[in-house]
Amino acid sequence: MADGSVVVALLDGTLLDPAQPLLRPDDLGVLRGEGVFETTLVVDGIARDLDEHLIRLTVSAEQTGLTVPAPDQWRPGVQAALQAWTGGSQMVLRLIASRGPEHGSEPVCYVLGAELPMASRRQRRSGVRVLLLERGFTVAAATSAPWLLAGAKTLSYGVNMAALRHARANGADDVIFLDADGRVLEAPTSSVVLARGRTLVTPPEEAILAGITVRRLFRAAESAGWDVQTEPLTAADLWAADGVWLTSSARLLAPVVAIDGRPRADGALTGELHRLLDVPD
Repeated sequence: MADGSVVVALLDGTLLDPAQPLLRPDDLGVLRGEGVFETTLVVDGIARDLDEHLIRLTVSAEQTGLTVPAPDQWRPGVQAALQAWTGGSQMVLRLIASRGPEHGSEPVCYVLGAELPMASRRQRRSGVRVLLLERGFTVAAATSAPWLLAGAKTLSYGVNMAALRHARANGADDVIFLDADGRVLEAPTSSVVLARGRTLVTPPEEAILAGITVRRLFRAAESAGWDVQTEPLTAADLWAADGVWLTSSARLLAPVVAIDGRPRADGALTGELHRLLDVPD
């Protein structure tokens, strides 16, 4: 059963009532945030970059020592959720694998669909005000300590959500994390991209989640004649850039219009980048 505005499906395609419990109270995803997930945008019934998200889900699971079903085993659940959806033209689709009870043998896996928040749609155009916050470790430390799971997309999102609450309590919308040496990392739910003239730059995939939307943007930008680069960045690079954006799989691309309370422009480039990414209205 599904009410159309929220849909839940098991991997075999069975639809569940979203108002009914699915996880046990002792599921380790609930107790300890143990599990992995992926999020992508569905536009007019088509899930963007689904193959890449299924692959990244598997990579995150491997990093956490969790065995999840193979990518193709998720597709019946995804298709069931897409067919059951009766909401708007843009749906946020989540693929979730919770570790399950401590003495269980398999994770609890399901597909969740919900309406894309209006704030995400609005920020694509109006932009986001960000604060720069230190994440508390260096890139080198995170790279040498795989148990920090810096490059995995896990259910343990407490720090990320706390950072967003801190931003909103201080007159901002979002955050860009820096490492302890001042290197630009990522945002709580987004990757960071900047422009220098006709060159797009993003930080290396070190101690951060590999950005699927960044990769898609860079492929399209190269085809359109842009140069693209991956290199370490600092706060000074953000200030000096012709434009700064946060990219993610649901909001897609939002211009940064202020950093630490100081306004900044996007170089009139956001519209062009939106077209490269096929950002819907």
